[in-house]
Amino acid sequence: MLSDKSRAAAVSIASNSLLILLKIVAGIFTGSISLIAEAVHSLMDLAAAIIAFFSVRISDKPADEEHPFGHGKAENISGVVEAILIFIAAVIIIYEAVLRIIHGKTLELLDIGIAIMVVSIAVNVIVSRYLMKVSRKTDSLALEADAGHLTTDVLSMCGVLAGLVIVRVSRLFNVNVNILDPIVAILVSLLIIRTAYIITRKSFGGLVDVKLPENEEKKIRQAITEHFGGEVVNFHKLRTRKAGSQRYIDLHLVMPRHITLEEAHYMCDHLERDMKNRLLRTDITIHVEPCDGKCEVCVLKCEKRMGQKTA
Repeated sequence: MLSDKSRAAAVSIASNSLLILLKIVAGIFTGSISLIAEAVHSLMDLAAAIIAFFSVRISDKPADEEHPFGHGKAENISGVVEAILIFIAAVIIIYEAVLRIIHGKTLELLDIGIAIMVVSIAVNVIVSRYLMKVSRKTDSLALEADAGHLTTDVLSMCGVLAGLVIVRVSRLFNVNVNILDPIVAILVSLLIIRTAYIITRKSFGGLVDVKLPENEEKKIRQAITEHFGGEVVNFHKLRTRKAGSQRYIDLHLVMPRHITLEEAHYMCDHLERDMKNRLLRTDITIHVEPCDGKCEVCVLKCEKRMGQKTA
């Protein structure tokens, strides 16, 4: 039985395979470099989707003796590889577009190319939304990257479609604007390079153990500070990181020195449950330290004892 992440990745593979076939056929019939560029782009996306499929299956594996912190970073590695593939696709597109500008070529059967691009855009919109929905539900970096690829595809394909439509309409007025096709292809490649940069930056963050986003660390602090003035005195040495969709948190918790081991254990369990409710897929380690005896709780406890002795 496939998980939600694996099923989504499989859908991406199937849709990318269909789009590659459609764009290659359209490129051959029309002679459009922008369509061929889109076919190359989808080919890179197919490779990325296959990588994402296997990476999410690996990252979903539970921790074992050899990998005590799990396999989450497989998704980060997948993101870096995908970004490299996207960049390669962009370079290929630019090279072919420049050759087309130099040598030129007349486009044929534009109606077929336009129809195929409309179908491709519709398929990409549906699949990208599905992948983004699953990535948010499962907090999967690999699926998020794959959805980002397809979203970029939609934008670039709209540009290609617009270029084909303009060339088609211009012929009604006996105007030659075939050069627009390679220009659109170059613009598509620039958009692809931007996507590769964004994915690389985000993926590398997990590989070098960058801390969790500030809004997530704020939720962690709130879960602790809610107990200030009672069982919790303070906390420090908060460290966070993320591997794939798995978050790791460790911190030192300062508690009143007079509480029992059982009370300290209960509070740690409570905080762990609270943090896990606020942040999905979280592994937490808490080190308990006694206060210096001068905290408000300890002072009040001491004053109460002194009052009892005086009475």
